[in-house]
Amino acid sequence: MRLLFDQNLSRRLVVMLAVEYPGSRHVAELGLDTATDRAIWDYAGEHGFMIVSKDSDFRQLAFLLGPPPKAIWVRVGNVSTLDILSVLQQYRQAVEIFASTADEALLVLPRGMEQ
Repeated sequence: MRLLFDQNLSRRLVVMLAVEYPGSRHVAELGLDTATDRAIWDYAGEHGFMIVSKDSDFRQLAFLLGPPPKAIWVRVGNVSTLDILSVLQQYRQAVEIFASTADEALLVLPRGMEQ
């Protein structure tokens, strides 16, 4: 389960979540920090990443294009990196189940926030 963190999330999450999500990267590490959402979507799909973002843009792509890749929409508002870290640690099992489903393209965290 490799995550690709969008520009709106801290680069530090890669290191902070290295045990739970080994092989994860941040778009800036890959030279994608100024890329379009579609370019990030295509890169993630080609390289086996799930995209993690606080923006709803990837929600739209998930519904429009379907997997791969898959998108995780972290809906927590304006919170600290430690809060994002906590959500991704707390819902690791949900992320694992989501990763193993063939046809689901979007996971909204925290659970119960779907619209």
